[in-house]
Amino acid sequence: MKAFSPKLEIRNPKLTSGAALMLALWALFMLSAMVTSWAADIQSRLTLSSNANRVLSAEAMACSGADVALHPAISPSSPNLHRQIGSEGYDTHIAGEGGRLNLNWLTAGEDPVRLDILRRYLELKGVDLNDRDTMIDALLDWVEANTGLHRLNAPPETDEYRPPHAPLGSVDELKEVAGWKEFTSRPGWADDFTINSTGPIDLAWASRDVLRALPGMRDDLVDRFLQLRQGPDGIDGTADDFLFNNLTNVQTALGFTAEQFQQIAALVIFKDPVFRITSVGKSGNVKRSVQVLVRKVLGDVPQLISWKEI
Repeated sequence: MKAFSPKLEIRNPKLTSGAALMLALWALFMLSAMVTSWAADIQSRLTLSSNANRVLSAEAMACSGADVALHPAISPSSPNLHRQIGSEGYDTHIAGEGGRLNLNWLTAGEDPVRLDILRRYLELKGVDLNDRDTMIDALLDWVEANTGLHRLNAPPETDEYRPPHAPLGSVDELKEVAGWKEFTSRPGWADDFTINSTGPIDLAWASRDVLRALPGMRDDLVDRFLQLRQGPDGIDGTADDFLFNNLTNVQTALGFTAEQFQQIAALVIFKDPVFRITSVGKSGNVKRSVQVLVRKVLGDVPQLISWKEI
């Protein structure tokens, strides 16, 4: 047997210290990676928490603006509808719902004068004659009670297409009515429609195309009226708007004689009590919006119709 030699057990101290250093560096690297990962996770959680707080704050701001607008004494031009405190605030807009075409009112009883308003409006929007006939007949079949009457230009009922024979429950329901698919796919198609106003068209808020759809309305009369109604800034619901006191003032502004105004007297109203409130809340770069429909009569408690986030 070979004799044991102590010299064989002696290791090179440089190699030993080098290995220890490498091990220490590797451990330091792993620890650094763990700390970096932990810090990134903490930062991510803080960011998520901050964003969640921003969203909650923006929603609260939007609701605050809507609450202010609900007060009976607040008018569309009130400066209280706009507020900014630091990085938070709200901008709230009030518009008369009666300025839109109430589809249930236009189709009720199949009044030819009211239906002509809808027909004329669709024409102004570029819908051709055949499509207009189909759209209106299909809508009448959709909303009227099931009496067995089927209009000429409306499609027949099938297992796949069954009109409810009841007034529209929402403007979006138009998407389901035969013939309306192309029209309701356009951007902003619903801007001039409602089912929540009292019915007659509110001359204080009606858009240019809604006004043009009324009997006897020429483009020059409409443009002159809007210029006066909206004031120098060209925007409804601001402090520089012209203040009409009644429909007689509106008749004068339109340049109508009493006989001419009589053509539309049963079709219009002035200052419908139903309003649409849109409030945008902001917190930093986060925005949230709410939309409220309310009936506001001075001296009475506002009657809430609907409230939703948009």
